[in-house]
Amino acid sequence: MINEKQKKNYSFLILIIGLVIFFGGMGATYYVVKKYPDFFKTIETKVQKKVTITDSGIADAVEKVYDSVVVVTAYKGETQFSSGTGFVYKKEGNDAYILTNNHVINGGDSVTVTFTDGSVVKTILVGKNELSDIAVLKVEAKKVLSVSEIGSSEDLRVGDTAFTVGAPIDSVYSWTVTRGIISGKDRMVEVKLSNNSMHSDYVMKVLQTDAAINSGNSGGPLCNSNGEVVGITSLKLVDTSVEGMGFAIPIETAINHANMIVAGKVPTQPYLGVGMSNVSDVLYSAQYYNILRQNGITKGVIVISVEENSPADKAGVRAGDIVTKINDHEITSIAYLRYYLYSYKVGDTVNLSINRDGKEKKLKVILTSNPSII
Repeated sequence: MINEKQKKNYSFLILIIGLVIFFGGMGATYYVVKKYPDFFKTIETKVQKKVTITDSGIADAVEKVYDSVVVVTAYKGETQFSSGTGFVYKKEGNDAYILTNNHVINGGDSVTVTFTDGSVVKTILVGKNELSDIAVLKVEAKKVLSVSEIGSSEDLRVGDTAFTVGAPIDSVYSWTVTRGIISGKDRMVEVKLSNNSMHSDYVMKVLQTDAAINSGNSGGPLCNSNGEVVGITSLKLVDTSVEGMGFAIPIETAINHANMIVAGKVPTQPYLGVGMSNVSDVLYSAQYYNILRQNGITKGVIVISVEENSPADKAGVRAGDIVTKINDHEITSIAYLRYYLYSYKVGDTVNLSINRDGKEKKLKVILTSNPSII
């Protein structure tokens, strides 16, 4: 049996061991904090960044816009010429207005739209704009099933949910919904205004999405998770090495051009009055090879001809000049020259930087309008 003295010794031993463990733990904690001051902060940060993702689908958002989407069909005579997508973006009195892409209806002499209830309605072409790739159609307001709610592309963040509604391939797949995210904003994409163009004609600032966009989707709405239209699907980067890169015109740009069309205003772009070629297209041309090689010029725009009494002619631009800048904007190609030139208004004065015989010059150009030439 353990006597009273042994019990006291045992209790004292337990106390000593407890104190050793307690102070040892405190010492270890102090050492860790001193040696690794961010240890506990890191743990706390991880907890703060923990997120829970709950995804129940976007059916409610799709329902908001679905009945405002139409299949657009263009005809030459009685023959179908092309087809795409559009959506009703506003009503005014007895009229309803439909937005689509210019390239969907361009070349046709009549256009119909088909609504989700199967009704087919002949439209009136209010107007179109080739550079913005916007066209506006008009129908009787009473024929319309729903009007889209317009959102804001400026409020979008990369990673936000996005979806499209359209008619890919043909009418069998009309009102197909595809979903993805906003992959990028303010993307600069070079486009050709005609299939016969040897090079890109213009640059468009667009939204990028990985929502599937196929032939026939053009002109349809790109929507946010609230079912609000934030863009018009217009372009798809087609390449065997590229997957999931679609583009849409920001809705603010589209509405601005559409309202001008409805108001009967003819968009006017400033022009220079020159014939041009990309430096990259003539790098090995006998006519320009030496001057380009001697001056280390690999990009820009070569002036091939100058129209008499044009803004360029009056400013002193000559054939053979190489345009390198408009004000502070670097010019790498004809597409970018047009893009920056059209960002100015008729009547504006710009500084044109050119390389002439290896020497840099700046010429002041007063911009006027002429729709038939740049």
